Amino acid sequence: MNMKYRLISLALFFFCCAAWSGPMPGPSARPTVSEQYLFSAANAERTQRGLRPLRWDGALYRAADGHAHEMAERASISHQYPGEPELAARGRQAGAHFGLISENVAEAPSAVRIHDAWMNSTGHRENLLDPRVDSVGIRVISREGELYAVEDFDRSVMNLSLGEQEAAVGELLQSTSSVAVLGPSEDARRTCAMETGYAGARQPWFVMRYTAVDLARLPDTLKQKLASGKYHQAAVGACTAAATHYFSVYSIAVMLYP
Repeated sequence: MNMKYRLISLALFFFCCAAWSGPMPGPSARPTVSEQYLFSAANAERTQRGLRPLRWDGALYRAADGHAHEMAERASISHQYPGEPELAARGRQAGAHFGLISENVAEAPSAVRIHDAWMNSTGHRENLLDPRVDSVGIRVISREGELYAVEDFDRSVMNLSLGEQEAAVGELLQSTSSVAVLGPSEDARRTCAMETGYAGARQPWFVMRYTAVDLARLPDTLKQKLASGKYHQAAVGACTAAATHYFSVYSIAVMLYP
């Protein structure tokens, strides 16, 4: 049996949710059968292992589309060709916002063989089953009987305004502690942008600055301070995060008062 295939995996990290059920957005009006198969197969593998299924991401699909065409035109596979942006740059240029991005590429005669090859290769399987990623875009281009496939994954970072970020952290503070969260605070925003110290006339007893790719949990140090019972008021400020070379993060400051 002819089992010819070639594949490469790549993962990029800045640090350390529901599956698609309708038309996939992207360059083509309808997804190909191969793309639908690879998407369904990936989520089946994750679901069987108790991992959350990946949601389809149009920006990742656009990034994968451009690279899949490059591979098909060159009749080869690579994560980056001369003159082509690196993976993180391609993702960002396509409109994706992420704290982690990874990629599988392959060449084979069928989508079934591509998925089987990925699942039988340690690096590709780790990308596909990574519990930290939540989104995917898959593009498959056919040329002369061969399929050239690109599977881009990321941990999406929602594009939230500063006010939306502050509201999310404020709600989390109120749901996990007894502190009263003060209203919008320019002092807290200025404090967020400072490397040390605090802004404003009122001195906080504790200041926590942190960055995160999601606002669903508080840093452990902050949770410990809240659990002490010494603090009764809090102000939350968000600010623009320092440049992270294509990666997206939230930058937050929490000021605690007695």
